[in-house]
Amino acid sequence: MRSSQEIILGIDPGTRILGYGVISVSKGVKLLDLGVVNLKKEGSHFLVLQKIIAEVSKLIRRYKPTLIAIEAPFYGKNPQVMLKLGRAQGAAISAGLLKDIPIYEYAPRSVKLAVGGKGSATKEQVAQMVQHILNFKCEVKYLDATDALAIALCHYQSEKSLTTLAAKEDNKIRIAKINSKLTRKGASQSLSMGRKTLSSIKSLGHSGSWEEFVKSNPGRTIKTKKTAK
Repeated sequence: MRSSQEIILGIDPGTRILGYGVISVSKGVKLLDLGVVNLKKEGSHFLVLQKIIAEVSKLIRRYKPTLIAIEAPFYGKNPQVMLKLGRAQGAAISAGLLKDIPIYEYAPRSVKLAVGGKGSATKEQVAQMVQHILNFKCEVKYLDATDALAIALCHYQSEKSLTTLAAKEDNKIRIAKINSKLTRKGASQSLSMGRKTLSSIKSLGHSGSWEEFVKSNPGRTIKTKKTAK
């Protein structure tokens, strides 16, 4: 069950630029912040990882997110690029895990589908949809930041869909229970009536007759109309 306010930190990991976006979810969704961390000036790959951990930790302290949504590394042809990108994602995840924050991972295609309705959407198209959803404008240079917001929105949409599905399933269960009660009640009433009828027939004994039963139980018989010959 969703709390009164949920803070989602979306992260688009990278080895040169890391994008982040923060949204709050209550009755609706609201933009809190977005931006990028420039990693181009770091001397080595390990210093890049160190800065990612430090900067994500700062964001966590500032916004106190209830969860982190992060994009999964895409599959490329260059193994070294994939390795470094995976390390960058791991560094961001580590910063969250150290604070016991739940982490959710989404594939790039899933993010684009959730926000733009098309898995092949470009960064520019994703940026336009994110700005439309959250009602704000930003400069083109912050495309990594709008990607991060899209990741946060992807989690929001996924959670919203699951909540709706759970509500529908609960409703189905309630209806099934009501129908089951009605069925049991109807069966119980039919059984009770049958027992009364059987008891009445038995009370006639061997000396009784059908005519006597009809006279003593006028409400339990159906009169048929005689057809003209």
